Amino acid sequence: MLMRTDPFRDLDRLAQQLVGAGTSTRPSVMPLDAWREGDSFVLEFDLPGVQPETLDIDVERNVLTVRAERPPKNGDWEMLAAERPTGLFSRQLVLGDNLDLDRLEARYDDGVLRLTVPVAERAKPRKIEVTTGGRQEETTAIGA
Repeated sequence: MLMRTDPFRDLDRLAQQLVGAGTSTRPSVMPLDAWREGDSFVLEFDLPGVQPETLDIDVERNVLTVRAERPPKNGDWEMLAAERPTGLFSRQLVLGDNLDLDRLEARYDDGVLRLTVPVAERAKPRKIEVTTGGRQEETTAIGA
């Protein structure tokens, strides 16, 4: 059961306002996981309680910016615990030239924003044929 009289409640509320709430001048950072999966890089951001229409994803050159907003709850009640941050969230990542940002895909399910970025064709490993003296020579199998 939650205690109704908590001597630290006002201090916690003040700390939440100073540290936890994101503002337009100082947005909160969102947690991120990133990994390579085959020929793609995957980025996942935890954004529980964020409405999809508040998500904003921008790509400029090789800079990816993700923004979201979770508005504070308003109502005619007394908040007993407020540990989840509200306000603006923002994350900016500088991605390498080896990614194809033109084919970036975004999906938002169950409070997780998943971005999939394919590796650019120019960055994939490839075999190079070696020629000698401007002409190709036949090779013979050893032991034939």
